[in-house]
Order: sequence, then C-alpha cells, then structure tokens
Amino acid sequence: MSILHLAVKSLSNRKTTALLTIFSIAISVALLLGVERVRVEARNSFTSTVSGTDLVVGARSSSLNLLLYSVFHLGNATNNITWETYQELSSNKAVAWTIPIALGDSHQGYRVVGTAQTLFEYFRFGDDQPISFKNGKPFDDLYDAVIGSEVAAALGYQAGQEIVLSHGVENRSLQTHQDKPFRISGVLKPTGTPMDRVVMISLEGIEALHIDWVNGAAPNALFSVSADRARAMDLQPSSITAYFVGLKSRVAAFRYQRAVNEYRQEALTAILPGVALGELWQLVGSAEKALLAVSVMVVIAGLVGMLTTILTSLNERRREMAILRSVGARPWHIFTLMMTESLIYAITGTLLGFLLMYGMLFAIQPVLQMQLGLHITIALPGMFEWILAVAIVISATMLGAVPAWRAYKNSLADGLTVRL
Repeated sequence: MSILHLAVKSLSNRKTTALLTIFSIAISVALLLGVERVRVEARNSFTSTVSGTDLVVGARSSSLNLLLYSVFHLGNATNNITWETYQELSSNKAVAWTIPIALGDSHQGYRVVGTAQTLFEYFRFGDDQPISFKNGKPFDDLYDAVIGSEVAAALGYQAGQEIVLSHGVENRSLQTHQDKPFRISGVLKPTGTPMDRVVMISLEGIEALHIDWVNGAAPNALFSVSADRARAMDLQPSSITAYFVGLKSRVAAFRYQRAVNEYRQEALTAILPGVALGELWQLVGSAEKALLAVSVMVVIAGLVGMLTTILTSLNERRREMAILRSVGARPWHIFTLMMTESLIYAITGTLLGFLLMYGMLFAIQPVLQMQLGLHITIALPGMFEWILAVAIVISATMLGAVPAWRAYKNSLADGLTVRL
C-alpha cells in the first residue's frame, strides 16, 4: 500500500476532524483570495473613475486639488476659467472633444454640476463604460436635471419630479433658487463613481439660476427675473470651473498639457487624470494593506489550527504508529505519512478555498454592482493568486514537519506499551 493511499485511509478514519480542518483552511484561503480580488478590483475601479479622458484642465492649483473638485466634487476651485479661454483652448486642433463643468450649487447636500450634452456622449468610467440611464433621458430643456443613482435612492426621486436647487455647496443652504424649479429628466444607472452623487443640469441652467444675482447676493423682488423671462435672455456662460479633454491622439497629451500650463492669459493647470488618481490612491489606499494583513493573519490562524489538530491526534495515534512499525514501516515511512497528510490538508483546503471564493463572487457580484457600483470581474486566478496558493501549501507542509518529526522520534517500544 502506498504512503498516499495509507494517508487517505488514515484521514478517512478521522474524517470528521479532517473535514473540519480542511474546511477551516478553505475558509481562510477563500477570505484571503476574496480580499485580494476585491482589493485589486477596488483599486482598478478607483483609478478608472475617469476613463478615456486625456486631461483635466482647471485654474492654477495642485494636481490633487484639481482632481478632487473636478472629478470627485470635493472642496472648491481656486478660480474659474473664462469662457473665452475655454473656447480658445478647446479649438486647438489636437482636441477631439471637451466636457465643461461648472460647480457652485447644491441640492440636499449633493453637488449640482453644470455641464454640456458632450458629457453623455463622451464621458467614460471603469473599463471604457459609458454612463447610461436607469430611466428618463439627458436634459434637453433649460430647466431639466439628470440625477445620479445615489441621489435618486437617498431622496426617493424619479423622472418627472420637480426639485429646487440651493445656492452654495453647504448641506443646509439658507438661499434657494425657489423661483426657478427644475424637472428631473433622467436617472442614471449606478456607476460606482462620483457621478452617482451629483445633480446635472446644463451650463445655461446654471446661468439662468444666477442671472439676477449680484455679487453672490439674491435679488430683491423688484429686480428678480422669472424662469420664463430667463429663457429669452442670453445665457452664454461667462466662466466654467474646469473641463475634461479628449484628444485626437494621446501622443499630443504632453504637448497640449504644456500649452495649457504655459497659457499666458490665465493661470491654468492641466493634469493627466490617471497619474493624479494613482497619486491619490497612494494616500487613501493604506486601508487595503491593513485588510490584506488581517486576511493573512486569518490564513496563519487556519494553518496553526491544522498543526494543532495533527499534534493533538498524535497521542491517540501512538498505537497506529506502533502497528505500522511492527509490520515493517521505518521511521522515515512515518515521517512521510505525516507529511503527506499535511500536504493533503493544504492542497484540499486550498482548492476548496478557490471554489468557495468563486462561489461567493458569483453570489455577491450583482449585489456589489447594484448597491456599490463596484464591478468585480470573475476571471481565472492571476499570477499573484497562484503565488499565494503555492505559499499556503508550502507553509502548511513546513508546519506539518513538526508533528511528522515528533512521530518520527516515537519509538516502537513506546507505541507498543501504550495503555488505552
């Protein structure tokens, strides 16, 4: 009978303990691999918050500040870009499209973003995914608004409903644009990006809201302009907060970036969003390392549990070892048998861990996509996951050497004199 066959038979005699040990290793492995998969996908999702955009242009500022207020709508811009400058830089022959944005208003704590129809045509996130509508359509009227999925879910809004925007970005603004209500024309599907948390209206809508405001102060009744009267007025924006740029060729990105940074008429900054997102992830991504460390500790706990189980069973198996020795088994046979059992624990537990991980991914993938907008790709294990699996098997085998060595040291006489 081969050592492997003997090890399987031995484990089958203790199948309850063996199965529990294998299951504990499998859960540890599934947790480690699952955390690793979520960590990688979360990083990819974060760094792909903006996809297909070559540059983001705003007033002179640090790259992170520009990224935060233009992409994540956090904080405030240091200055605006005049409409003339935007038009001149947008007309550069290297530019394929632009998406202007204007910030400054809010609704129930959610930012209002003034933008253009090009947003719905060219904006991409994740793996080059366009934004799409859960219901409704893009704004085509002056007082139309498109809301993100989180806004709709949190406030219970749906297409066709009227909303009133507030002046400023505070959660509780004292000044509202009550005289110019907007109608929700569409609700976006979840994207897992800041787009879920904004209310989008046209740049002309932003101008209509403030056409009768003077130096940030609301007009009195005598000078107020009604919503209908504003329609007939010139609503061309005088400035915007920032704009996204798509170039005809990515080779021109650095040349256009230099042209913007050296623009003499206004102090501007152009950033590569992918580079800036990577820098931001370096600041906020320490949590992923802590999570991975916890998972590694769980795996170590599972392997130590396996070691404890084998060591605990050694005393009960002294008669078994003695019988094996009496029928001709040498000490290295006992050592190999124990090592083989450890290997079976490790390999079976690791394989079961992979199955559990993929089962969990299939189960939670739609939930994460719908609730958090986090898309986890279900693909074959990558190189890093295989390395983790091999490391787990090697670690388990090394730990298994401890009980194997103890069994090796047990003498034949010791086994034959055991009293049960």
